[in-house]
Amino acid sequence: MDYDTFALLSRGLFDLPWWGYVVVTLALTHVTIAAVTIYLHRCQAHRGLDLHPAVAHFFRFWLWLTTGMLTKEWVAIHRKHHAKVETEDDPHSPMTRGIETVMWKGAELYRSEARNAETLAKYGLGTPDDWLERNVYSRHSWQGVGLMLAVNLVLFGPIGATIWAVQMAWIPFWAAGVVNGIGHYWGYRNFASGDTSTNIVPWGLLIGGEELHNNHHAYGSSAKFSSRWWEIDLGWGYIRLLSMLRLATVRKVAPKLQVAHAKSAPDLATLHAVITHRYAVATSYARSLKATCAAEIKALRARVRSGELAGIEVPSVRRLKGWLSAEPAALKPAERASLARALAASSALATIYAMREELSALWSRSTESSEQLLARLQAWCHQAERSGIESLANFSFTLRRYA
Repeated sequence: MDYDTFALLSRGLFDLPWWGYVVVTLALTHVTIAAVTIYLHRCQAHRGLDLHPAVAHFFRFWLWLTTGMLTKEWVAIHRKHHAKVETEDDPHSPMTRGIETVMWKGAELYRSEARNAETLAKYGLGTPDDWLERNVYSRHSWQGVGLMLAVNLVLFGPIGATIWAVQMAWIPFWAAGVVNGIGHYWGYRNFASGDTSTNIVPWGLLIGGEELHNNHHAYGSSAKFSSRWWEIDLGWGYIRLLSMLRLATVRKVAPKLQVAHAKSAPDLATLHAVITHRYAVATSYARSLKATCAAEIKALRARVRSGELAGIEVPSVRRLKGWLSAEPAALKPAERASLARALAASSALATIYAMREELSALWSRSTESSEQLLARLQAWCHQAERSGIESLANFSFTLRRYA
């Protein structure tokens, strides 16, 4: 081997400054994130869009190179997560397995569930099952990441091994750890979905919009994850670009809540809007009543200090707002007990919470006709506007205008 050949092998085909290797690493890992969020998640798992066969296969090939993950396994595990969210059967819930386990051992949880044949059979339907999937990707899953290592070494020399190591750790950390862990543990919520999912900011540029986890759980089949103007969903930007190039077709996006300001009485369109946007309605209810709840909490604390109330732990406004946003069944026994004591001490809080339960019953009474549900909605608005609680009445006036 002559000197020139040795020098070429030692530095690779591309001799870059340090920052050049950083840019290359971020670019390569970003393609992997795009493949996960666009192909695996929004297209395959939830059918929010269709991809041109060439684009779909590029993503399959790239994931084989950079993760060794199989489409069927990833899709099945994710669908089971939605079906069994926050229960013992959830493959990666920090509520049942602990935040540290999900954050740092998320990849192990994934591999463990991937060995569950029942999960794959029940939740992996409709994923690719062609010759390449059966004979290349599934049979030689780790040869792909080995090939990626060889390519990196040829292109960048020894530093290519470091780039490869970052590529291998990127999805296990950001997707399996951060999104599945922190995305059910810490953050803000736009929608009172029946789980603990949250939105995390400002990581949109790193994980392609996957950090908008609460938005996704509220409208699982939507190809678009952002719901507020300031939320960054880079994956949706790529989908729009692919659509313009006729390489993708969007099938579903979250519906937009319409408000008809001239409407004075709730009708069937109002009922449909309340049911369709139930998570947004529940969140809006909690926000609208926040000031009233804060005043009641302040009054309860004054009564405790004066000795008028004894043996009662007054919850914070934030905790009470969370209880109003959540479905009653989602509360833990200790939370229910604390809430019951607070409601017993405040008639206003008792009214607010009772009205919240009656409102949620509108979208859980599946056996009643539309006319019966509309009558319940009209009665709810009538009762709210005569409750003597101004913020509750104002919320009802807004609710009437949903269209």
